[in-house]
Amino acid sequence: MVENLRLVRTSSAVIWNTLDCLENSLLDQVKQQCQVPIFTVGPMHKFAPQLSTSLLKEDYSCIPWLDKQAEKSVIYVSLGSLACISQHELAEMAWGLTKSKLPFLWVVRPGLESLPDGFKEGVGERGRIVQWAPQKEILAHKAVAGFWSHCGWNSTVESIAEGVPLICRPNFADQKVTARYVTHVWKVGMQLEEELEREQVAAAVRRLMVEKEGMEMRKRAVELKARVEIGTRKGGSSFNDLDKLIKTIRSF
Repeated sequence: MVENLRLVRTSSAVIWNTLDCLENSLLDQVKQQCQVPIFTVGPMHKFAPQLSTSLLKEDYSCIPWLDKQAEKSVIYVSLGSLACISQHELAEMAWGLTKSKLPFLWVVRPGLESLPDGFKEGVGERGRIVQWAPQKEILAHKAVAGFWSHCGWNSTVESIAEGVPLICRPNFADQKVTARYVTHVWKVGMQLEEELEREQVAAAVRRLMVEKEGMEMRKRAVELKARVEIGTRKGGSSFNDLDKLIKTIRSF
């Protein structure tokens, strides 16, 4: 990918949905190797908050449910628009969330297998299940304290921008690299690597949400959020790059 980027000759610039504070050393390397200017203008949703990139209809009925939950009590679960999981893993996720005894908002999109019998009745009002959700609004909600994610780049940046730590369950491509950043570089999350089992799911959710390890991750996530906010303010790295990008476009 870096080699392809270096050989770009028909473009006047490359726009990246990232920030200097997230990938500073590697961005410096790429800028030295690339033959055209690079503009890091992320998180893009902070500059265009009304822009929706959702491929499915977002269900806003979950927001009133979130409003009723205690502050920093809910884990949001969404594995993205492409990832597929087996019926066994779906069932283990369901029963693991039940065993955690914590409130959860779970996106189970159309196309996934059905949830196990008796699951919804056993959870009751402690859990909310939707087919798709307004993710940016959910991550910014005061009730949300954790995000179980596939670690797609957009989802990861949206979570970081709101100071929400992650449980990582990557599937393919860049998701595994991004998960490594979350767990080993920024240290704002943990990764589930083995085949899912309900006890493991329940333990991971509780580690992130209520145990000391998760509290430390949340503290680092809040600190990283502050750095992101600095980058998007006037004078910040992303703000300045966006200004430079506009000037470049106007110069054509």
